[in-house]
Amino acid sequence: QVQLAESGGGLVQAGESLRLSCAASGRTFSPYIMGWFRQAPGKEREFVAAHRWGGSTTYYADSVKGRFTISRDNAKNTVYLQMNRLEPEDTAVYYCAAGIAYSSSNNAPRRYNYWGQGTQVTVSS
Repeated sequence: QVQLAESGGGLVQAGESLRLSCAASGRTFSPYIMGWFRQAPGKEREFVAAHRWGGSTTYYADSVKGRFTISRDNAKNTVYLQMNRLEPEDTAVYYCAAGIAYSSSNNAPRRYNYWGQGTQVTVSS
């Protein structure tokens, strides 16, 4: 069993930065991919970014390209999401997710097997 715990959310003003962390724990942890999703009130959960665990391949939603950066530290079983130039539209609960097997649909929530509880990010204008 894998447990994911997000941290780093908070309230910031537009233009500021936050870094989210997701620490994984469990007897063995060797995912294929780690992802970040977000969900705003009244909206569906949407893909933000993902990182292949065994390599350097990353994926981003168009809405965050150039502003957000996903990275991981395999030794610490932790994935990060550096969020710069935040906008009020980025306000949401951010979730970390782990996908165990290969899939071509890296931006689809259904391909991920484990989820964290989420951390709130609020950006004021």
